Amino acid sequence: MVAIAEACRAGRLPGEVAIVLSDADGAGILTRATERGIRAEHIAPGKFRTKLDEAVEQAYIAALQQAQVDLIVLAGFMRILKGNFLRAFPERVVNIHPALLPSFPGLEAWKQALDYGVKVTGCTVHFVDQGIDTGPILAQQTVPVLDDDTPATLLERIQQAERVLYPATIAALLRGEIQVQGRRALRRSMK
Repeated sequence: MVAIAEACRAGRLPGEVAIVLSDADGAGILTRATERGIRAEHIAPGKFRTKLDEAVEQAYIAALQQAQVDLIVLAGFMRILKGNFLRAFPERVVNIHPALLPSFPGLEAWKQALDYGVKVTGCTVHFVDQGIDTGPILAQQTVPVLDDDTPATLLERIQQAERVLYPATIAALLRGEIQVQGRRALRRSMK
């Protein structure tokens, strides 16, 4: 969120962060948003561990609609979004994942990559769909896996790549430089 907010402030991303929502009370993202003068709210996640219940989902939808958002950008939101949420914001929800999808979807993808023994991993920006990390891929950035990597060192390098790739991809989306046709994201040159 900080990288995205700073890219907006610097003019590298043609937009603004209208609101930051978190399902974790006291989350650092809420503090960092407030420090930057961005509206920040906690909405309790409800009774489920991995998804939003219907009432909570509606509260998220209402808050985002009230803020008149054009794009929902997920960062560390570890709940599955489906149904009504995705229908309310069709092809307007993006996520970043710490692996080169379709490899290593789900939780702790950097550990999965390290355990598997790959020599290259990275991060993926994708649209969110009904599956888990299965939406159309918008952009990817590779990160080498070093022989002495630990899960922590690999994750840190992936997160460094994410801080560059995510704002750049969001900016390209907002400028109309990325168009999705089926599962393929095509880059258009804006000359």
